[in-house]
Amino acid sequence: MATSRALAYLGSTRNITGCVLALLGLVGYFLGLAGDLWPVVVAGLYGVGALLAPPDRVRLTISHGEVETRRLRADLDALVRGTVESGRFPADVLDRLTGLAEVLGGILDRAEVLTSSPDHLHVVSQTIRDYLPAGLESYANLPRTYALTRRVEGRRSAHEELLAQLDLLDGRLREIAEAVHRGDEQALRDQGRFLQDRFGRGDLDL
Repeated sequence: MATSRALAYLGSTRNITGCVLALLGLVGYFLGLAGDLWPVVVAGLYGVGALLAPPDRVRLTISHGEVETRRLRADLDALVRGTVESGRFPADVLDRLTGLAEVLGGILDRAEVLTSSPDHLHVVSQTIRDYLPAGLESYANLPRTYALTRRVEGRRSAHEELLAQLDLLDGRLREIAEAVHRGDEQALRDQGRFLQDRFGRGDLDL
């Protein structure tokens, strides 16, 4: 506890401000401005900086979006880890699952945007907690050879069926990811237009 508090103080605004002023005191000493009392001057400047610096902002509240996406991310990590560690899935399935996890991770990074769209949040949540586990579990319960080779006429093998399901989920999730990130892209374009209007060639001409 004491160690964590000490580490937290090292990165605090008070310590940084105090160190900056103390450094100025050292500079004054090397410039011949502080005299023999430079240790007192340095310590005093540090104390002044530490006392006058504004305290660090404390953030105790966590948004609903962050809470929900943290849970979803934990569930996703557990699902991917369990699937890989089971040893029941071929490489192409694991590759597709890894790709899905990357897409989902990018979506979950935008917690507030995701939770502002109930439809998108529902699809993401169901994918992590229902669609993916159900398909993977059904496949894992089949004998490996049967899953890979057993094919009824006119139907896909279990292996092909799982890959098809993963591809369907990947397509839908990429649509959601595009919608989630579209706001960031638009914000970037708006900023570009603002900068062009503000600092375009006409404004720079003397």
